Amino acid sequence: MGDKKIKCIDCHKDFIFSTGEQEFFEEKGYSEPIRCKDCRSKRKSEKRTSGFGRY
Repeated sequence: MGDKKIKCIDCHKDFIFSTGEQEFFEEKGYSEPIRCKDCRSKRKSEKRTSGFGRY
């Protein structure tokens, strides 16, 4: 398999998708990431805060 270099669609920085991460994603049935860890965390945080008060 081997590590993969992927360009984040948000910040456009390259990040490494390690062999271990690839195996984990494949095992769980997840698709390959399109965002780096920092951008994924930021996006997840934004989703959490925007969901309150909509009831």
